[in-house]
Amino acid sequence: MSPLFERYLGIDYSGAKTPSSSLSGLRVYSATLSESPTEIHPPPSARKYWTRRGLGEWLAVALQEGPPTIVGIDHAFSFPLRYFETHHLPLDWRAFLDDFHVHWPTDEGGMYVDFIREGLYGNGSARSGNSRWRRLTEERCRAKSVFHFDVQGSVAKSTHAGLPWLRFLRQKLGADLHFWPFDGWMPPPGRSVIAEVYPALWSRGFPVERRDSHQHDAYSVARCLQQKDSEGLLVHYFEPPQSAFDRAVANVEGWILGCSAPH
Repeated sequence: MSPLFERYLGIDYSGAKTPSSSLSGLRVYSATLSESPTEIHPPPSARKYWTRRGLGEWLAVALQEGPPTIVGIDHAFSFPLRYFETHHLPLDWRAFLDDFHVHWPTDEGGMYVDFIREGLYGNGSARSGNSRWRRLTEERCRAKSVFHFDVQGSVAKSTHAGLPWLRFLRQKLGADLHFWPFDGWMPPPGRSVIAEVYPALWSRGFPVERRDSHQHDAYSVARCLQQKDSEGLLVHYFEPPQSAFDRAVANVEGWILGCSAPH
């Protein structure tokens, strides 16, 4: 089977500080079919590391210009069904992004996630969740809840900081970017794809060398995506064995790429 993509981006995300803060925990690695993953640094500026805003804007341009790329980001793309039920929301991911942004405008200048958590801005209390609520994919992969803040290994803050930037990319690129699995389980040929990943599924399979933990997570995502695609196995990641019920749930809650897929 021919490779599905020509470029593989692994992103270790961070929900720290503000959208314009330089974050050492925000790392990007890029690979091609013939080149091993290397770190991509932000454009030269006074900021040493990527900012969430800078990364979102860079991705919008890079994905629009091509080539066909798969991007793996390590934060959740949606919330558990219990959240939708509790807040009487339609089971529609696109509407979810809009509604979330109204209450959690974490992409605004100078905005900390904790400002909204603490009620200083936005209306987070009207769209809150419980740390005991978990998505089906989190249960399957033993990942933490998107509402489990302030613990080691938590993706809650990065998820709440990152969701508005998924909305930004969707608005910028529209149908040119396939959000998996919400836009369909099998992406159309030649389309760039953005998917949720969980680096812990893959990072132990590669030597750390001189990378710190953030760098290694981003490297491992790019390397695994490159490896699986070159072996013709990435198609199985897009179509993990699931029941009709699981798939219906995942169409709303999202799914971690590689969760329940053969390795």
